[in-house]
Amino acid sequence: MLPDTGAEIEVREVELAAPGPDEVLVRIYASGVCHSDLNAVDGTSATRCPAVLGHEGAGVVEAVGPGVKLRPGQHVALSWMPSCGRCEECVRGLNHLCSVAWTGMGHGGLLDGTPRLSWEKGPLYHYSYLSTFAEAAVVPERCVIPIPDDVAFDIAALVGCAVSTGIGAVWNTAGVRPGERVAVIGCGGVGLSAVLGAIAIGATPVIAVDLSEQKLDLARRLGATATLRWTGNAEATAEAIREAAGGSGVDYAFEATGRPEAMLAAFLSCRKRGAAVLIGISRSDAVLPLPAIEIPRSERRLMGSAYGSVRP
Repeated sequence: MLPDTGAEIEVREVELAAPGPDEVLVRIYASGVCHSDLNAVDGTSATRCPAVLGHEGAGVVEAVGPGVKLRPGQHVALSWMPSCGRCEECVRGLNHLCSVAWTGMGHGGLLDGTPRLSWEKGPLYHYSYLSTFAEAAVVPERCVIPIPDDVAFDIAALVGCAVSTGIGAVWNTAGVRPGERVAVIGCGGVGLSAVLGAIAIGATPVIAVDLSEQKLDLARRLGATATLRWTGNAEATAEAIREAAGGSGVDYAFEATGRPEAMLAAFLSCRKRGAAVLIGISRSDAVLPLPAIEIPRSERRLMGSAYGSVRP
């Protein structure tokens, strides 16, 4: 559990209530560690504390509340977006932008606004409805997705966030087509998933950018056609990307760090009518300065991508 923003994460016994109506108790067999969890620890994203973190998980249904159609023993992956299906965004087909789910997420409870976790000092709050850094979790039924029994739990857990966010940004948000040029800035779990999505769709070249040589080596092994070290500033990095893409730039540059300088590099690396697709979560007070003249003159675009525009 995270006692407070900036504190050390503690491993301790806590209480977990039984699932209520439309809720499921899942025994967690695997959980990913996403950068968003670190954002909660350091305060980049405001999180109600004390909280149990974790939002990439997979496991087995152990018990269900009234009205739930799932059955104990089913293997499941978890999604942190329990879209309501009724709000304006859901009706428009934008389930990943569900206003009900996004609003409720900040309260630290489940869909009724109250938590199922507690300890000796009182309530413990959920993180993104899931709290997968635990042996078990009570979650809304709408967060639970059945998977085949032969799917490995560690793979299914990552599909719940990192893989869907990265691949979805390429396939859904941007709609990359075969032969288009792609750059990915930031090669963590989400960025590497974007690299995989670009390769799978037939983009070429696929240029991976990062500070870490270890991550760049992994990107190469996954199929990236070119890798570049972050040069230290946006302009020089963008110039290196444009050169690696043949001189004029890329059709899509995916930014997966949440840092404004990386976002600017993504924008500057695009060719005419290209698009910078911003995936990373930045601080609430972060500001992105852009050369405004480049937007109408070259028709360069900015696109946000939440959860890869997926429908879990």
